[in-house]
Amino acid sequence: MFISSAIAQTAPAAAASTGDGIMGSLQGMLPLVLMFVVLYFVMIRPQMKRQKETKAMLDALAKGDEVATAGGIIGTITKMGDSIVTLEVASGVEMQIQRFAIAQILPKGTRA
Repeated sequence: MFISSAIAQTAPAAAASTGDGIMGSLQGMLPLVLMFVVLYFVMIRPQMKRQKETKAMLDALAKGDEVATAGGIIGTITKMGDSIVTLEVASGVEMQIQRFAIAQILPKGTRA
């Protein structure tokens, strides 16, 4: 008799909490969906755009371009391979660097 009255007391509370159904679950998921949308537009999309621009810049490299590396070295491209680029950093001084280490292409005449 005691157990049956205890179950009877919790039954209406349980029925009320599950009574929302689909709307309750949608309202619970809404903050997660909104956070993902904001994350996409603030972080993921700009990063993908930057990667496309960097790939286009590396594909457009040509012999004679003046470039700056990620380490701050400025030089002129003298030889190009698939993954290795040779830079002339001073008169008669050449360095081999990896292609993806090039950070930007400089305007002609930057290097004196």
